[in-house]
Amino acid sequence: MFGISDPGIWLAYLLALVCLFYSIWFGVTHWNKDDEDSTNPQQPEK
Repeated sequence: MFGISDPGIWLAYLLALVCLFYSIWFGVTHWNKDDEDSTNPQQPEK
């Protein structure tokens, strides 16, 4: 398929796509997670 007969090459392409989709998922789920703490700071107790 596509002129690539070696399964190792297919495995490399597959792992690259898995990493791409995982990084997109991770970025979307953790988007602005630290900003919630900085927009609503709690006053330290004195």
